[in-house]
Amino acid sequence: MTMGSPLSFTPAACARSTRVALALAGLLALGACTALAPAQKPQAPAAGRYLEPPPGWMAAAPADTLTRTPWWTLFGDPVLDQLVPQVAVSNQNVAAAAAAVESSRAAVREQRASFFPSLSLDAGATRSGTGGKHAATASTAGATTATPAVTNHFSLGLGASWEPDLWGRIANTVSAASATAQASEADLAAALLSAQTAFVVDYLSVREADAEIVTLQTTITGYQRALTITQNRYAAAIAQKSDVLQAQTTLANAQADLASLQQQRAQLFHAMAVLAGQAPATFTLPAGDWNSTAVPAIPTGLPSELLQRRPDIAAAERRVAVANADIGVARAAYFPSLTLSASGTQGAARLGNLFNASSFAWSLGVSLAETIFDGGARTAREDEAQAAWKQSVAQYRQTVLAAFAAVEDQLSAAGSLEQQQALRRTASQAADQTEQEMQNRYKQGLVAYTDVVTAQASALSARRALMQVSLNRQTAAIGMVSALGGGWSTQALETH
Repeated sequence: MTMGSPLSFTPAACARSTRVALALAGLLALGACTALAPAQKPQAPAAGRYLEPPPGWMAAAPADTLTRTPWWTLFGDPVLDQLVPQVAVSNQNVAAAAAAVESSRAAVREQRASFFPSLSLDAGATRSGTGGKHAATASTAGATTATPAVTNHFSLGLGASWEPDLWGRIANTVSAASATAQASEADLAAALLSAQTAFVVDYLSVREADAEIVTLQTTITGYQRALTITQNRYAAAIAQKSDVLQAQTTLANAQADLASLQQQRAQLFHAMAVLAGQAPATFTLPAGDWNSTAVPAIPTGLPSELLQRRPDIAAAERRVAVANADIGVARAAYFPSLTLSASGTQGAARLGNLFNASSFAWSLGVSLAETIFDGGARTAREDEAQAAWKQSVAQYRQTVLAAFAAVEDQLSAAGSLEQQQALRRTASQAADQTEQEMQNRYKQGLVAYTDVVTAQASALSARRALMQVSLNRQTAAIGMVSALGGGWSTQALETH
C-alpha cells in the first residue's frame, strides 16, 4: 500500500481484525462481575408468636381453608358467592392494576432485547443532474442546444451493532424490570383482595341494615299500637296529654331512624355497585336475610408464615430487589462501553446492476468509550441508588411491622367482640322483657308513661347494638382474611 492510496481490506486482514475485536471483548468480560448488583436481601422483623391469641387458638397451617376455596364462601351466603366474582372481572381499580402488570411484563421483554444485536436495513434511490452544457449538437439551423447531465444512484445497505453486556448493566436492568413486574403482580393481588374485602364488608353491612330495617319497622308498628292505646286512654280521661305527646315523640324518632337507616343502606348499595364495576342504576340487590351467626374461624398460622402470605409484603420485597439492581446499573457506569458494528452496502448507477459483487462495500468496527471526568456525577448516582435501596428496605420492614400489627388487631378484636356479642344478647333479652313488663304495668295504671318510653328506647337500642356487634364480628373475620393475604401466596409470582 502506498501513501495516498485508498485503504483496502483483504480477507486475511478482515479475519485478523475480527479476532482482535473478539479477544478484546473477552478480556474486558473478565471484569464483568465487578459491577453486578450485590445480593442484599433485607432482614424482616421477626416474631415467634402472636401477642394476643384468642381463647382456644392453636397454631395451624396458615389460613389453610382459604387456599382451597374462595375465602368469602366461608360465610355460606349463595347471593354473596354469585356477586363477589364480578369484582375480579369488572372492578376498575383491579383492571388498572392488571394493565400495570401487562406494562411491566412488556418492559421486561424490552430490556431483554438489549442482549441481542440490532439490525437495520436501508434503501435509497437518487437522481441528480446539472444545468451546464454537457454536449452540443448541431441543428438544421446551425445553432447548438444544451443537454443536461443526469446521474442515477441506487443503494441498499444492511447494518448491525451490538453492545456486549460486559459490566452487567443490561443484566441488572433486566433484573430490575423483572422484579418490578413481580411487584406489579403482587400489587394486582393486593388490589383484588382490597376490592373483594370492601365488597364483602359492604354486602354484610347491607344485610345488617336490612335486618335493622325489619326490626325498626316491627318496632314502629308496636309504637303505633302504643300511641293508639295512649290516645284511647287520654280520650277516656285515664291518661294525660303528656303521655300522648311522649308516645308521638317516640314514634317519630323511630321513623326518623328508619329513614336514616334506609339512606345508609342506599349508600352501601351504591358503593357495592362501584366495586362491582357497574353504575348503581344497573346493579340490583333486593332486601334479603342476614345470617348474623356466620362468623368463620380463620386459622392464623405463625408470624413467620405471614411474610409469605401478604401480597403487599411481597411487593415491598420485590421493590427492594429493584433498588438493589439499580445499584449495579449505577456501578456499571464506571466502566467503558464497547460497541461492535458491521455494515454492508450495495450501490449502482443502474437498478439492474445493484446486486453485482463489484458494487458491494463492507465495514467492521469496534468502538470503546469511557468517561474520564464527570465532576462526580457517577458517584452521586451510585450514592443515590444506595440511598434508594435503604429507603426501600425501611419501607419493606415497615410493611412487615404493619402486617404484624394488623393481625394482632384482628386477634384482639375477635376475642373481645365474641364476649361483647354474648353480653349484648343478654342485655337485649332483658330489655325486651323490661319493655313488655312496663307496657303491662302502664295499662294497669301502676307506672307513668315515661317509664314505658324509657323501656322502649332501651329495648330498641339493645336490639340494634346486638346487630351491630354481630356485624363487627363478621367484619373482624374479614379483616383477618385480609391481614393474612386472603389465601394468596408468593408462589403466585411468575418468574420473568
